[in-house]
Amino acid sequence: MSTMQKASLGFSQRAEPESFRARALLATLTVQDINKSLKWYCERIGFFVDKRYERGGKLMGVSLKAGDVRLMINQEEGVTGWDRVKGAGFTLHFTTTQDVDVIAEAIRKRGGTLEAAPADESGTRVLRLRDPDGFRLVISSAR
Repeated sequence: MSTMQKASLGFSQRAEPESFRARALLATLTVQDINKSLKWYCERIGFFVDKRYERGGKLMGVSLKAGDVRLMINQEEGVTGWDRVKGAGFTLHFTTTQDVDVIAEAIRKRGGTLEAAPADESGTRVLRLRDPDGFRLVISSAR
């Protein structure tokens, strides 16, 4: 099919050279207390440990998994200062086909605290959380 035919059928023209097309995203968070964060993400939210990274017998990082999503947490080593603010201006958004209200209730039952109860926003159901280091998380229903 020619470019002219594609345009007449409503197809948009591709950028040349081809634009960047990512397939997945892995976020890495540096946390103050890796054991506290690991407990929060696994026991409160429902992530699973995919892989643990140790140095000198000390836990330094953990690769977490929830469905197709991966999240890495690393132990803060103080290189840029122990008291630096974490999570400012940064939010992780997760989408799911699961019922957001059921997820929220499960988090509460496991001792988790919601930053905001599930609510309807722009045609989706949205749940807001904040992890032990202040990183914001949003879990929303897939459209």
